[in-house]
Amino acid sequence: MTKTIKVALAGAGAFGIKHLDGIKNIDGVEVVSLISRDLEKTREVADKYGIKHVTTDLADSLALPEVDAVILCTPTQMHAEQSIACLKAGKHVQVEIPLADSLKGAQEVVALQKQTGLVAMCGHTRRFNPSHQYVHNKIKAGEFNIQQMDVQTYFFRRTNMNALGQARSWTDHLLWHHAAHTVDLFAYQAGSPIVKANAVQGPIHPVLGIAMDMSIQLQAANGAICTLSLSFNNDGPLGTFFRYIGDSATYIARYDDLFTGKEEKIDVSNMAVSMNGIELQDREFFAAIREGREPNSSVAGVLPCYEVLHQLEQQLNGRWGEALPAMAGSAIALYLIAVCAGGVCARGQFD
Repeated sequence: MTKTIKVALAGAGAFGIKHLDGIKNIDGVEVVSLISRDLEKTREVADKYGIKHVTTDLADSLALPEVDAVILCTPTQMHAEQSIACLKAGKHVQVEIPLADSLKGAQEVVALQKQTGLVAMCGHTRRFNPSHQYVHNKIKAGEFNIQQMDVQTYFFRRTNMNALGQARSWTDHLLWHHAAHTVDLFAYQAGSPIVKANAVQGPIHPVLGIAMDMSIQLQAANGAICTLSLSFNNDGPLGTFFRYIGDSATYIARYDDLFTGKEEKIDVSNMAVSMNGIELQDREFFAAIREGREPNSSVAGVLPCYEVLHQLEQQLNGRWGEALPAMAGSAIALYLIAVCAGGVCARGQFD
């Protein structure tokens, strides 16, 4: 595809605007339609970015024959259903993380993508941040191997607000949204599937109905481990901080910045054409469309992450046994079969 790729973007909130800012820097791409629930506010954003078509209904944009691709920055609970609608309409789709809020939803999107052959990608941005790309390249070159990842994902979000401090119409989730970043990144960087997973959570918020604190432990088949702490109660430095402890170095990643274990800054400005992970993510989406290939963080490529999230959810809800059939054929299921064959209590390996 050499013509201009014409895009519809759903969601004119904090993340939608980040995508619009990134797309401005990408040649051969034009956002032609903007969808969001508040028509007046959507028009304000559209006017700022020169977008002519505005609607509150995704179906209106999908009906436009000129639209080649859709980027979904909508509430988590809508991701799977809207991704499926885009694929059925013959549009390539990139959906912001998470792909779905259930394993079933994620599997349905992957199945339809395989059937249509369209490009379908999920916004697992950490794969694209220059800081994490630097570490990934070290691993691929055989210069660094992860022994442990220690990750903190901390926000102060005791009311239902978005990243701009605006009231949300939906509830965010530590497991299905924020943990998804690290679960996927750990397996991606380790180059090895996750075979052990365990989680505990704090009290359920009486209004939001979600756990505000969570701790997750992971182990990859190659032995690398990961400890992830998440909180919406943290009244302090906000964001996600990654410590890579390896066999030859220690790295600390803070979004697009990277430091040694001694807090010496590493120049990652030459890792890619931009220092903006969202822009790099969008560039990969459009390049995959033009080249007719599977993108990094394709929906099929990130599905193992959602298998692990499902397992953890079942464990947190006290329904451990229900997780096993859904994981049939996954790395975790194969691991359980192996330990059972060896006479080891599988549950004891995960608790």
